[in-house]
Amino acid sequence: MFKRMKSDIRAVFENDPAARSRFEVIFTYSGLHAIWSHRIAHFLYHRRWYTLARIVSQVSRFFTGIEIHPGAVIGERLFIDHGMGVVIGETCEIGDDVVIYQGVTLGGSGKEKGKRHPTIGNNVVIGSGAKILGSFTVGDQSNIGANSVVLKEVPAGSTVVGIPGKIVRQGGKRLDRLSHQLPDPVVDTMRELQEQIVQLQEELRSLKEQRSDEQAVKTLPD
Repeated sequence: MFKRMKSDIRAVFENDPAARSRFEVIFTYSGLHAIWSHRIAHFLYHRRWYTLARIVSQVSRFFTGIEIHPGAVIGERLFIDHGMGVVIGETCEIGDDVVIYQGVTLGGSGKEKGKRHPTIGNNVVIGSGAKILGSFTVGDQSNIGANSVVLKEVPAGSTVVGIPGKIVRQGGKRLDRLSHQLPDPVVDTMRELQEQIVQLQEELRSLKEQRSDEQAVKTLPD
């Protein structure tokens, strides 16, 4: 247990240049407090002491502003920076050496049953305000941009940005083609609207020509 706590403290120093001393980290880092509270709540949860586990998690939420369901599985050296507004769902699984910034939601889409929340691989960085919703995997070494909304599986080594999330970099290479990106309903809607505008313009032009022909016929002498 103490070995794991030391590992958690070391993760803070590795990821936050503002960390100055162990005393400061232990007593002032809410993300660390939330993780340690979750370890206790998770222990109770797996022994079917569900109510007590939820009480521990809710007390932690009150003091830290970070809500982690006792059922969530968290790996080694998770670092939650600042942390206010972070929400981690019941069936979420987080790998080792993951960094999560404030306002992140690892939640469900409301459509799944059973495994409802995402699985986060190792060495993933999730930017502030990002939402990862649904039962799918975010691959190892991936980066999720701030305020992104990710609704589809993310391959390992990818960088995702935007609403909804698009893969803009994979394996160190920038992707420019739409076929390498996640579906974008906004773009699809804009294309459909453009096609409808073109169709309406054609119909209007045809009606104007028909009206001109009818007026020309009326002006002919009897």
